Amino acid sequence: MKRQKRDRMERAHARGYQAGVIGRSREDCPYQSIEPRSQWMGGWREAVENRTAGITPK
Repeated sequence: MKRQKRDRMERAHARGYQAGVIGRSREDCPYQSIEPRSQWMGGWREAVENRTAGITPK
């Protein structure tokens, strides 16, 4: 059960990162629950910071 929950959170973070890389707004977050939403926002913030710094994803 813990692995499944962790996978969901990792997936939310990865989707947030992808959204940030392509320039989507943070209001586009599809999650309503606090935990996945915070993971998505964390990924989004990381991507925006990387874009600003000129780091491109592989």
